[in-house]
Amino acid sequence: MNPMEIHLLDIVIFILFTVGTVLFGISFVKKNRDVSDYTKGGGNIPGFVVGMSIFATYLSSISFLALPGSAYIGNWNSFVFSLSIPVASIIAAKYFVPFYRSISSISAYSFLEEKFGYWARAYAATCYLLTQIARIGSVLFLLALALHFMLGWSIASIIIITGVAVVIYSVLGGIKAVVWTDAIQGIILIFGALASAVILIMSLPGGMSQFIEVGSDFNKFSFGSLSGRLDIPTFWVTLVYGIFINLQNYGIDQNYVQRYKSTKDDKTARSSALFGGLIYVPVSFLFFIIGTALFVYFKVQPDLLPAGVEGDQVFPFFIVNYLPIGVTGLLIASIFSGGMSTISTSVNSSATIILTDFFEHGKRELSEKKRMFVLYSTSFLIGILGIVVGLAMMSVKSALDAWWSLASVFSGGMLGLFLLGYLSKKTKGIHALAGVICGILVIFWMTLSGQTTYHNYLAIVFGTVIIFLVGFLTSFIFNKLRSLKK
Repeated sequence: MNPMEIHLLDIVIFILFTVGTVLFGISFVKKNRDVSDYTKGGGNIPGFVVGMSIFATYLSSISFLALPGSAYIGNWNSFVFSLSIPVASIIAAKYFVPFYRSISSISAYSFLEEKFGYWARAYAATCYLLTQIARIGSVLFLLALALHFMLGWSIASIIIITGVAVVIYSVLGGIKAVVWTDAIQGIILIFGALASAVILIMSLPGGMSQFIEVGSDFNKFSFGSLSGRLDIPTFWVTLVYGIFINLQNYGIDQNYVQRYKSTKDDKTARSSALFGGLIYVPVSFLFFIIGTALFVYFKVQPDLLPAGVEGDQVFPFFIVNYLPIGVTGLLIASIFSGGMSTISTSVNSSATIILTDFFEHGKRELSEKKRMFVLYSTSFLIGILGIVVGLAMMSVKSALDAWWSLASVFSGGMLGLFLLGYLSKKTKGIHALAGVICGILVIFWMTLSGQTTYHNYLAIVFGTVIIFLVGFLTSFIFNKLRSLKK
């Protein structure tokens, strides 16, 4: 398909935003006096900024396009996932935030070593790093696809330019640059979504009443089936999946843990976690309104949508062709900002994990200068690897689904291991290892065997439960047998 025509002013707005973000991020370079500044901002970043950063990290540019696309094609079943976030954020604010702030290490995985041995810490850290590199590559590739569709620019060029731009301010600016730019990008995302929703509704020939009437006629507002089936994404399957995946995000994701530690006290950290999670719900609600409004808009005016434009492409098409000049530039900047916030977060957190869980482990204390060198160099390396993965996905697109299936194996094991360590006091390393092996086998079977009994959403649910139960029961039986021998 030929690229859509876009006004020069919109391109200028987009470029100015990108350059401004990079320069703003670089401005923090002089504030990184030591590792504490680089990894947790000295522990004095304002709570509102941290909360907005959590939100912006969660809402990537892919969500900006995928959520409206999901509502356009189907219904509001995916919004149920958003409704699960308050549950996870409340649990995190009450339990996870004070737990991590009581630990001296900045690493989310240091306590796993204390509970089960270094193998558990190294396992979780390695899985995290692999997932983050794939995440950076995926976001770069999918973001490039969207911008290529809107602007006509080369996919490879977009991947490289975007990756390099984010790596520059992430490497030089540290966590302060990441969090503050995230906050600004999050605000732009919100205004972009709000502007799109309002303009779309106002552009409908019949206004809000037509939006509700046509949307209802085609069952676009459905949250999914309320049946007890486990092989389709019913309301209940999506809700349970959302709770587990968000417990994983809030409970063991290094991105979140660093933010918990970047505020001045526990109260501010708890408020940030709550704010970052709760604000996602109304914003994602806007995206589902956009998707449904797009469906109604082109349903009542079918001649306005060219053949071949479908799914996730419909929103970008509307942005370029039907939004006012200037607003289009803002929306493209919003999409771009979502990708930048996700990538910068992954770069900084991955470098932190490499330093704390590998370079510093079991060695004499490194000098501050060497530790900063490790952070700078590994941040750069992670960013470059992410760019390489993004470029590789251009020719090996089929590998994307396979990789994320494997990533779900790793992440499911991480969550189960965390809950076992957090909730079980007597479980030893060997018991945890047995649980992890059993849980990963279950997740592997559910995601890669082609089974149709259970929906793939339930892989992390079953895997996490199996890891916890096997680890706990193995520990319980072992301790019982030992007590009988005495």
